[in-house]
Amino acid sequence: MGQRADVVFKTTGFQWLLPASEYLGFPLDQVNFLACQLFALSAAFWFRLYLSPHHSNPLVRHTVATLLGIIFLIFCFGWYSTHILAVVLANYLIVSQADLSNVHRYSMVTAMGYLTACQVGRVFIFNYGILSTDFSGPLMIVTQKITTLAFQLHDGMCKKAEELPSGHKLLSINVRPSLIEYLSYNLNFLSVLVGPCSNYKDYIDFIEGKHISSRLRRHYGTCNGKNGYHKVPDPSPLNAVCQKLLVCCGCMLFFLIVTRSLPIMHNVHPDFIDHAPFVSRLTYAFFSIQAARPKFYFAWTLADAVHNAAGYGFLGMDENGKYSWNLISNLNIMGIETATSFKTFIDNWNIQTGNWLKTVCYDRAPHHRLALTFILSALWHGVYPGYYFTFITAIPVTMAARAARRSFRHFFLGSRGLKLGYDILTWAATQLAICYTVMPFLLLAVEPTLMFYRSMYCHVHIISLVAAIALRPKHKSNAPKASTKSTDSLSASCLPHCLHLHCNNNDQTN
Repeated sequence: MGQRADVVFKTTGFQWLLPASEYLGFPLDQVNFLACQLFALSAAFWFRLYLSPHHSNPLVRHTVATLLGIIFLIFCFGWYSTHILAVVLANYLIVSQADLSNVHRYSMVTAMGYLTACQVGRVFIFNYGILSTDFSGPLMIVTQKITTLAFQLHDGMCKKAEELPSGHKLLSINVRPSLIEYLSYNLNFLSVLVGPCSNYKDYIDFIEGKHISSRLRRHYGTCNGKNGYHKVPDPSPLNAVCQKLLVCCGCMLFFLIVTRSLPIMHNVHPDFIDHAPFVSRLTYAFFSIQAARPKFYFAWTLADAVHNAAGYGFLGMDENGKYSWNLISNLNIMGIETATSFKTFIDNWNIQTGNWLKTVCYDRAPHHRLALTFILSALWHGVYPGYYFTFITAIPVTMAARAARRSFRHFFLGSRGLKLGYDILTWAATQLAICYTVMPFLLLAVEPTLMFYRSMYCHVHIISLVAAIALRPKHKSNAPKASTKSTDSLSASCLPHCLHLHCNNNDQTN
């Protein structure tokens, strides 16, 4: 923290807001990011009201969305933005010229290869720290979009409808995108900085003004047996945007008051490790990890609000008959904070990245689905050793959690009191295990990670391995449920993706 004045204010982006950065005490790259997102919020309202599909044709909307996105990239990252533009243009050549039977393979290799090369560069250039703006975040999001589109294009033009699962069939693409459509999808100002990744068809429907009407058509057609949706005006996203902005304000206040007072690196401070008792170290680790989440809540929720303000993200009607704007939401805060299992935590964190891993890898791998999804998630995140400590630790923890649930849960279902006690116990165990597993993601390097695990006596590793071995089933079930097996297997592979946004600096908020 004491070196903040020397290094943190460096950025490759524009320095117009340097006075505000110095006054507020925040790194300039964070100030630039926040300024762009707030401008994007106001631009989104303007985009929905004055460049609506009723007033503007799709070409104009595509062009404006793309130009604003490129301006944001240059403002935040300066010349580093060329990395993002280059990989997008290179993959457009693949999509437009390559053999459709292999377009998904070429796009995956090109996008992931370029991302990995940049990630390796970050380790050598920044030496486990972020001394300048981290451009890898937008590059990671663009990689998801590039590969998602390529796989959906392959589905639509190289496979028969009956060969595709229903989810893939609905999202398949039957026509190669034009250059402006491709650029707009990948570089639009709504998602260029922090995502999330959304499906190409959904985005094109949004640009062409069919995003809301198609979902209303489905709802009213199903409920009434006829299409009366055209009599209902498009719902306003204002309430959803306001609610999400209130969440952002709460997260920002929490960060300023609590998070900054609980630095992650204190967990591996030599004096703290040598003199604090184990319970104190465990308690601090728990609360410092809990306090680190609101900066991710803030960034993802603000991005969701920006999309909604533009009229994008309409999901349909929820079970209470209310309009839902959570189509591309990236997290469920209540589900995360009340999670009583690893699976519940994973299902509610970085949701769109989980969908991407499932769509492009897990659902398509003919063999070794878990291992291949695990490898893809690891490569997508980068090459910092802390990531791999987390990935490896997650495997026995997930196996132990699954075995314990299978062995003990049924004993606590006899009464509400027992069930409540079980929920409280599993909540505490889940949150402590998440804390222990996630810590290397924030420490990044080998030495502090080993220091932390030694200070914790590797207790989660030991307990997990013992539980996984001792509670393993004696006999396999004759008829396991396929859906449960698929979900549980994916849970283990998806844990890594949910632990990282696009910024690995522990002091950054974006």
